[in-house]
Amino acid sequence: MAGIIVGLALLLFGRRLYWVFVAGIGFVTGLEFAPEILPGQPDWVILLAALVAALVGALLAVMAQAFVIGLIGFAAGGSVGLRFVHALGIAGDTPTWIIFLLAGIVGVLLMVWLFKWALIVLSSLAGASLVVAGLAPRLSLSHEHAFFVVIAVVGIIFQACLSGEWPRRAPPRRA
Repeated sequence: MAGIIVGLALLLFGRRLYWVFVAGIGFVTGLEFAPEILPGQPDWVILLAALVAALVGALLAVMAQAFVIGLIGFAAGGSVGLRFVHALGIAGDTPTWIIFLLAGIVGVLLMVWLFKWALIVLSSLAGASLVVAGLAPRLSLSHEHAFFVVIAVVGIIFQACLSGEWPRRAPPRRA
């Protein structure tokens, strides 16, 4: 349930509330890697580790924004890329860390080149990923990929409209 709530916050407000995006990505990354770092631990320990990662991410976002932008771009790109590759079943024998590394590099590049749009797109993708992961078992979704795409697109459009990035209005004509 916590994943769905964090997912909705990322999906709808990741760009507007930068620290929510950073904390949400810390949470997603914590959920992704805590089971590997803390094998055999109960779910509450994994959730606690993810919450600690979220708190650390939010604090870093406030204190060291430039560094955190790159770090979060890396973590968001890696997490989204990893989920995407696994969802499509194309990972094969490729180690998880290699997929995460390559997708993370793409995330960093997006954050540097297209900061506003990267925040909108990456937070929407990460949010949609969490929402689908949380709802799929409860709703027996047969078309998870389509549901993911629809939710992500809704999040992107919502955030773009909320931030004034889209639709762009033509500047007023001067007479």
